[in-house]
Amino acid sequence: MQSMTDRLTAARLPLLLVALSLLVFLTGCNRVSAGATEPIPPGDRLPAELGTVGEAYRILLDEHVDHQVLEPQALSEGAIRGMLEALEDPHASYLSAEQHSREQEGYRGYFEGIGAQVTLTEAGLTVIAPIPGAPAEEAGIRAGDLILEVDGEDIKGLTLIESVNLIRGPGGTEVTLLVRHVGEFEDVNITVTRGRIPIESTAFRMLDDGIGHLWVYSFSNTTEEEVRRALDELEAVDGRGLILDLRNNPGGLLASVISVTDLFLDSGTILYEIDAEGGRSDYEAARRGPGTDVPLVVIVNQFSASASEIMAGAIQTSGRATVVGTSTFGKGSVNIARELSDGSAIYFTIRRWYLSDGTQIEGEGVTPDIEIESEAHPLPTDPEQDAALKRAFDLLEEQITQQ
Repeated sequence: MQSMTDRLTAARLPLLLVALSLLVFLTGCNRVSAGATEPIPPGDRLPAELGTVGEAYRILLDEHVDHQVLEPQALSEGAIRGMLEALEDPHASYLSAEQHSREQEGYRGYFEGIGAQVTLTEAGLTVIAPIPGAPAEEAGIRAGDLILEVDGEDIKGLTLIESVNLIRGPGGTEVTLLVRHVGEFEDVNITVTRGRIPIESTAFRMLDDGIGHLWVYSFSNTTEEEVRRALDELEAVDGRGLILDLRNNPGGLLASVISVTDLFLDSGTILYEIDAEGGRSDYEAARRGPGTDVPLVVIVNQFSASASEIMAGAIQTSGRATVVGTSTFGKGSVNIARELSDGSAIYFTIRRWYLSDGTQIEGEGVTPDIEIESEAHPLPTDPEQDAALKRAFDLLEEQITQQ
């Protein structure tokens, strides 16, 4: 489903790292710090083509059968939504002033909601991953689940942000979701008691034979520090290698994924962006981080999206490490939230991401070097029960032995 100063979401995966407080990351990276965005002043130089919009507005207010009760604000919002729909941008959304205000809550250091990361797919509102230990996971929400209704309301046709705002709510309150579990055909109602979800982005543990397992499940402004601590812990116990697990990671902050990736690369292009004018911006590995020489294998799956695809792709194209698992989600567009003069906001795509070899992430994703079923579940207690983790472990053992 947080931002950086100049915050860019690569998601509606989405993406602005929206919290379904749920924690919903719209899977991505956002370059405009919510709340710090300069409001766009009302336009006074509208193109002639939009003159008919004003005409239609006046005609409806004068002649519609219900003109006496029509709400100008509702008509205005409808016009904005229509423009966004005409873009055919799958990540474009309109946020009312109240919704936009809610999206700033992540700056408090926690979210209130069910604790799940979601995105919109062709099938509908899809859970990327429940946050470990959060109410959604405890209630039985699983990665890959479809959410069809919220408190009895069909959400088909709603934007991601609109759906998210229906699910969000204060801690201690309940929300009932009609869910279709992945691989099943019968829908079930699941009632979740919302809670307060602290913003955490990694989990680290030591496996057998000195192999560390670092699960990065989002990229926030604390992720670099958390990864550095994990690398320090690995060194403190004379760890022999590291499995970097990016499964179920929906993305996060662009600055975060660049700084974290840079911990493992000593040179080269991490990614580049192309904007609407064809301009290119490159992001380079600029330092020799503490993870540069650590033997490494990366795991991804179909729910690795946005910023996590950047990291996996950069490590793969540089030849730094083998990537195992299943092909990633394919969310590589850069979205921005621009606040309007009444406090509402529009959210739309401004750039697309590419790996150093020219691979476009949007719609393509990252194909692993070794494809193996990579189920979406929380950190397993036994690598023997997780085929992808076991394969990564064996590969790392071979790599260490050959050194």
